[in-house]
Order: sequence, then structure tokens, then C-alpha cells
Amino acid sequence: MAKLALSAHRKRNTLFLILCSIFLANALLAELIGVKIFSAEAIFGLPGAQIPVLPGFNLDFNLTAGVVIWPIVFISTDIINEYFGKEGVKKISVITVLLILYMFLVITVIGALPPAQFWLDVNNKDAAGHPFNINFAFNSIFRQSSGIIIGSVTAFLISQFLDASVFHWLRRVTGSRKIWLRATGSTLVSQLIDSLVVLFVAFYLFGNWPLKQVLAVATINYMYKFVVAVVLTPLLYLAHFAIDRYLGNHLSEEIQHEAVLDKSEL
Repeated sequence: MAKLALSAHRKRNTLFLILCSIFLANALLAELIGVKIFSAEAIFGLPGAQIPVLPGFNLDFNLTAGVVIWPIVFISTDIINEYFGKEGVKKISVITVLLILYMFLVITVIGALPPAQFWLDVNNKDAAGHPFNINFAFNSIFRQSSGIIIGSVTAFLISQFLDASVFHWLRRVTGSRKIWLRATGSTLVSQLIDSLVVLFVAFYLFGNWPLKQVLAVATINYMYKFVVAVVLTPLLYLAHFAIDRYLGNHLSEEIQHEAVLDKSEL
């Protein structure tokens, strides 16, 4: 019995460690690559859509590069909630925010270090032979404004806590059935808030975007997240199946029951 209990404890801890690692890695990466804005239309060789969303403002499908991998954060959030409850999601979300702040603190310190002259000399031209300042490029890519940092971490915490609460409520209503409903439902509610808050704080409160531009861009971002949340639903079932095989039916049911009661051992 003692060996079985130890094995179950190890499997539980290993699962939580793997899920949190996936969550952390993709959340941190999304923050770093989010400075790049890409054109969804250009991927298919199309011109900008120029959709007249609001009077005097046309909108293209320009998205932050962070949204490419952010769906992995959606899925890992829902799986953590499924097996470790909303307290598990809240704990890893707080840890992630602290690591994001630490990451930007380190980047700020590194960016302020004086560059070695030979490093500038060796990298003083781009591939086409044009003058190139690698130190300026480094700081431009990695250093972000305080408004973007504050906006992203604020939106992240609010949306994650909301996601955990909505998922938990739907779990109590649906029981072990309808994984798609609680996963998709919680994501659609939380990402509506996330899409609005991050742009409002970063570019309206701390920037110079008009409110109509914030609302228009937030609409496009949310449309993307809405579609992705629905499309990726089969992956959630696949992950659920793989985890149940790893844990075994009895342990899986026990962990999920504890998650519903918020009594998971973390």
C-alpha cells in the first residue's frame, strides 16, 4: 500500500510539474515575441482587409506574434484546472507573473550595459550591407515599455483568475461531462477581458491610441482567440486521454474529484 501511495504521489507531482513547465515556457515566450506584429493576410499573399470596424477607422488582421503560441497556454490552463483545481491555476499564474517581471528586470539591466566596441564593429552592417546598430536592435526587440509590461501582467492575472473561476463553476454544473463546454466557455469569457485590458492599459492609459482603435484591435484579437479555442478543442480531449492513461483511471478520478473540491495536493 505504501508503495502504491508513493507511486501515485510521484505521478501526481510529475504531472503538475510537466503542465506547469509547458504553461510557464509558453507564457514567457509569448511575452518575448509579442513585440512583433504580423499580417495574417500577408501569410496568404493577400492585401490588408481594411474592414470598416468603426467610423473613420479601417482594420487589417494584424496580430501580435504572441497569439501564435498563446493557445498552448489556454489548453494547459484548462488541463491544470481539470486535475488540480482553480487554486492550481492561480498559483502557477502568480508564479508566472513574478517570473515575467523578473525577466523584464534582467533585460532592462542587460540593456543598460555598455556594448563592447568589437561587438558593434563586427555587427555594423546587415545582410544587404546597410549600416546596422546591433545594440539598438537588441534593446528595441527585448526592452518593452512600462505600459506594455503593466498592461500584459494585469490582463494576464485578471484573465487567468477569471478563467479558473468560470471553469470551476462550469465543472460543478456539468460534472465530469462536457469538457469542451467548460474549457471553451471559460476561455472565451477570460480572453474577452484579456484582449480589452492589455490594450486599454498599455496603449490607452500609457500610450496614445484612441479608444476606438483599442476596441477595434481588441475585437480582431478576440475573434482569433475565439476561433482557436474552438478549433483546438480536440487537442484537449487528446491530452485528457493521455493523462488518464498515465495516471490510471482510479488515480485520475481521485485527482479530478479533489480538484472539484479544491483539495488537490500541490
